[in-house]
Amino acid sequence: MPFRTLGLTIGVVLLLAFVERPSSLSITSDSRYRSPPWEPPCGFTESIEIVCLIIFTLDLAVKSYLIGWDEFRKNKWLMSYTIVTSVSIIDWVLSISMVCDEKMRVRRFFRPFFLLQNSSLMKKTLKCIRRTLPEIASVILLLALHLCLFTMIGMLLFPKTEDPLKNEEWKLYFRNLSTSLTSLLVLLTTANNPDVMIPAYSLNRGYAIFFVSFSVIGTYCLMNLLTAIIYNQFRGYLLMSVQTSIIRRRLGIRAAFQVLSSHNEENAARERVPIDVVLQVMSRIKMQSYYREAITTKSRQYETEGFMNRDQFKHIFDELDKDRIEEHPSVPQYNSMGLQKLQVIFSHYYFAVFSNAVAMAHVVCICVLQITIYVTYGLTHSHMSPSSQGMFSLREMVRFVNMLIVFRFLRIIPDIKLMALVASTLLDLVKNLRAFAGILVVVYYIFAVFGIWLFEGVIKPPAHMSVPYNTTMENTTSNFSSECGTYEQLGYWPNNFDDFAGAIILLYDIMIVNNWQAFMDAYTRYTTEWSKIYFVCWWFTSSVMWVNLFVALILENFTYKWDRSHSCSVTDVDRIRYEATVQLMFKEQVKEPTEEELLCQLQQHRHLHLRWGHTTQTYSETMAVQEGETELLESRAH
Repeated sequence: MPFRTLGLTIGVVLLLAFVERPSSLSITSDSRYRSPPWEPPCGFTESIEIVCLIIFTLDLAVKSYLIGWDEFRKNKWLMSYTIVTSVSIIDWVLSISMVCDEKMRVRRFFRPFFLLQNSSLMKKTLKCIRRTLPEIASVILLLALHLCLFTMIGMLLFPKTEDPLKNEEWKLYFRNLSTSLTSLLVLLTTANNPDVMIPAYSLNRGYAIFFVSFSVIGTYCLMNLLTAIIYNQFRGYLLMSVQTSIIRRRLGIRAAFQVLSSHNEENAARERVPIDVVLQVMSRIKMQSYYREAITTKSRQYETEGFMNRDQFKHIFDELDKDRIEEHPSVPQYNSMGLQKLQVIFSHYYFAVFSNAVAMAHVVCICVLQITIYVTYGLTHSHMSPSSQGMFSLREMVRFVNMLIVFRFLRIIPDIKLMALVASTLLDLVKNLRAFAGILVVVYYIFAVFGIWLFEGVIKPPAHMSVPYNTTMENTTSNFSSECGTYEQLGYWPNNFDDFAGAIILLYDIMIVNNWQAFMDAYTRYTTEWSKIYFVCWWFTSSVMWVNLFVALILENFTYKWDRSHSCSVTDVDRIRYEATVQLMFKEQVKEPTEEELLCQLQQHRHLHLRWGHTTQTYSETMAVQEGETELLESRAH
C-alpha cells in the first residue's frame, strides 16, 4: 500500500470526528448563541468510513502476506491492527443497523491507533514514554504523599468555627476531603494562587507559611525534579534507540557489501566492490534524491581506482546521518558593467547592515506612530474615533502595511549568532517534533471523544440567556448572577464538550492550566465529584508528561547546538541546523559495532542467508540484496 495513500486515508478517518454527530459545523461553540449545526444524513460519513476501513484491511492483508503468518503472529502491532480493524467494522455494521442513532461509537476511540501503527517514530516515542513511567513512579508517589499530607494539615488548620467571619477559607477551599485535595492540586499548578490563601491570610499573616511551604516543596522542588527525571530517562532511551538504529544500518550496509562483492571470485577474495556495480545499485534504490546524489557523488571519488574496499563502502553511507544541507544559489554572471556594479553594491556587507538599520528604523517609526495614535484617540479625545471621521479604512490599511514592514525586521536574525542559534533550534524542532505531535494528536483525540461521551450537553445556560446567534448582547437583558470566578461568571460558555472541535479547544485550555479549576468545578457541579478524575488525568497526561517530554527534546537539541556553536561563525550556525539529526546529536556516545559483531549477527539473521566465500549468487542472496536495501531504507526511516 503506497505510503501517501495510507496517510491520506488515516487523515480522512480522523477528520470524520468534526462532521459526525455531534457536528462541529457551526459558527460558534457558545451554547447561548449556537444555532443547530448541520447534521450529515445517515450513511454519509459511514460511506466514507467504510472505504477507509477497506483500505486498512487491504493494507493489513498485504503486510501479512509479505512477512508470512509466523512473523505476523509474533508482531504485536499487526495483531492489534487486525483486532482494531475488525472491531471498527463490527461497530460500523451495528451503527448502520441502528440507523446511526447509537449513543456511542466505539470505533471512534480506536481511530488514533491507525496513526500510531503507521509511524515507527511514534511507536518508539510511545515505547519511550512507557519505559519512563516506572522511573518517575517514585516521584509521583512522593508528590501524592506531599499533597495528602498538606491536605490533612490544611483541614486541621482551617476547620469550621462558630464565627462565620473566620469560616471563609473552610467554606471555599477546605470544606471536605475532595475540595481540599482539589484546592491544593490546583495550587500545585499555581492556577489559583493567591486566591486560595487570601481568606486565611487576611485573618493572620502566619497562614502564608502553610501555602508558601506547599508551593516551594511541591511546585518548585518535586515538579522540577520530575522534569529532570523525565529528561534523563528520555535521553537514555533515545540514546539506546539511536544505538539500535546504527547497528541495524551497519548490518544492512555490511550485508549489501557482502552480496555485491560475491559476484566475482577475485573481488570476494580481496573484499572489494566495483564502482560501476555500486552506482547501478544506487540508481535503482528508492530514497530521497538528495541522499542518492550525495552517496553517488561520494562514490565517484573512487572511479579512478575502479573499486572500493569495505571501509570505503561503509563511509559513503555516512551521508544518511546528515540532513539535507541547502546551499544558496550561485551568484549570476552579468555582461553589463552597470549590472555588475549594482551586483557588487547590493551584495556588499555594508549594504546588508544598511538594510537592517532601515528595517529597525521602520520598526521604531511604527512604534512611535502607534503610540501617537493611541494617545490622540485613546486618551486625549476618547470620544473621537477614526471611524467616525471616515478614517477607519485608511487606518486599517496603514496598520496592515506596517505589519508587513515589521516582518522585515526578522532579516537581522541570521546576522546575530545567538539569535540564529535559537531560530535554527526552533526550526529544527518542527522536524523532530513530528513523533511527539503525533502522540499528542492521539491523546487529544481519545480524551476529546471520551469527554464528549461523558459531558456532552451537561452544561446548559439558563433559558433566558439563550438567544439567536445574530442577536447582540445589548438587545438582551438578564437577571442571571453567579459567584465570582466560576464558569458562569467568567463567561466560559464556548468551552464545552458539545462537539469535537469545542472539546479540543477546552482540552487545550486545561493543558495551559490557567484557570483550569473553573472548568473542573463547573463539570463537577453539573455532574458528579467523580468527573474530577477525568480532568486530573488529562492535566497529568498533557501538562506533566507531554510538556516535560517537549522540554526534554528542546534541552537536548539546544544543548547540542550550543556546544557546537562556540567554535562556529554565524554562517556555520545555519549549517548546523541542517546537520542536526538524532544520529549526529549522539555521535560521541554511540558505540560503533565491530566487524566480528556484524558478522555474527549476519550469520544468525533470520532473513539473510549469505554464502561466505562463494562466487555464485543464489536466490537467497538475490533476496538478500533487496532485504539489505530495505534494511538500509528502514533504518533511515527509524
